[in-house]
Amino acid sequence: MTAYYSTNPRFYVGIDCIIFGFEKNQLNLLLLKRNFEPAKGQWSLMGGFVQADESTDDAAKRVLYELTGLKDVYMEHIGAFGEIDRDPGERVVSLAYYALININEYDRALVQQHNAHWVNVNELPDLIFDHNQMVEKARRAMKEKASSAPIGFNLLPELFTLTQLQNLYEAIYGEPIDKRNFRKRIAYMGFIEKTDKIDKTGSKRGASLYKFNDKAYRKDPKFRL
Repeated sequence: MTAYYSTNPRFYVGIDCIIFGFEKNQLNLLLLKRNFEPAKGQWSLMGGFVQADESTDDAAKRVLYELTGLKDVYMEHIGAFGEIDRDPGERVVSLAYYALININEYDRALVQQHNAHWVNVNELPDLIFDHNQMVEKARRAMKEKASSAPIGFNLLPELFTLTQLQNLYEAIYGEPIDKRNFRKRIAYMGFIEKTDKIDKTGSKRGASLYKFNDKAYRKDPKFRL
């Protein structure tokens, strides 16, 4: 190891994951009650530290996997948080990522092991350090990206109704969407395919189930909601 930078201070590079899920028409966030210091017993995002043998993106994927057991999940880096006194334990610069997961696919035993819980994004408790700021920035970034790219489908099951799809985007945007206009836009998108399956959980008549066709989207990636 060289001494090129020996005159400069050393500090930790952290990773914080803002993990979103969608259930019962609500956008939820996976939070944990810390069982270690500093801030033991308080609500926190899932985090960790970048190790010497991994990139920051790989570290984020590892942190997510350690909590949920999921790989190949949609993730996006939203920025660095580096106020001098943001972490009372040490000087830590944290890189924040948000992730979108299907709430029915994660490893529940792992989540329980980390003392993590799903919380409605509109009813969040006070989080440690600057984690509330991270969540707000992640929500803004997700809202902007969801209007021009089909990232929202990462939060849905493989088969979904149009009502579920609309409820999802209303949760992401935080406001109601006109049903007629929404379905008109969906009709123009050749990559949202109607299947021959019916969901009868809501009524005897049932509702048609749809699926997202990634191959069709790649051929004509026009998306605007």
